[in-house]
Amino acid sequence: MVSRRTLATPEAGVTVCSQPGPAEVLAALLAGNRRFAAGRPRYGHDVSSPAARTAAHQPSALVIGCLDSRVPPEAVLDQDFGTTVVVRTGGHVLDAAALGSVEFAVSVFNVSVVLVLGHQYCGAVAATVAAVDSGVRPDGALGALVADIEPAVREAVAGGAAPGDLAEVAIDGHVRRSVDRLLDLPLVRDRCASGDLAVLGGRYQIDTGEVSLLRRIG
Repeated sequence: MVSRRTLATPEAGVTVCSQPGPAEVLAALLAGNRRFAAGRPRYGHDVSSPAARTAAHQPSALVIGCLDSRVPPEAVLDQDFGTTVVVRTGGHVLDAAALGSVEFAVSVFNVSVVLVLGHQYCGAVAATVAAVDSGVRPDGALGALVADIEPAVREAVAGGAAPGDLAEVAIDGHVRRSVDRLLDLPLVRDRCASGDLAVLGGRYQIDTGEVSLLRRIG
């Protein structure tokens, strides 16, 4: 078994150093989103920029987002190369690989913020609403994705969400549930308790380009 100490050695291409605190990192993410929403992004992701060509890699934030092509986290948060690591799955479902990536970012990169970013018009949530309505869940791996989101849909139904609002209410509920699930990871829970890490849930509005926060731990 490879220990975390081994993973963090310079020979592995990773150098662990002190990070800015959660409040500073979160402020930078939200400031970047304000620039993006206002049509004034600072970073154009030019591959020839020094930040793109350095061997050093010390990101301070992890964003867990959906695979939707309209919501690339580095763009909507206007972050430069090297500042933010990203995990993307359909409906930001936290499967084993995603959770392992979270543990890696928290233990090796020592990130200060983990942001779960849901979004308006999420197709994965809409598919789950359709499955709940019909009583027919898709087969295979897609069925597993729907099963992960289904509790948020059922909570929205139980909470009295109108049929036309069900998907949008479930999107926020699924983000909150995802944040809570991250706290089941001892590494995440311990760093939140020490004040070195904040885990947040957010929602990206495709209509406006703005990110709002829904939940915060740490």
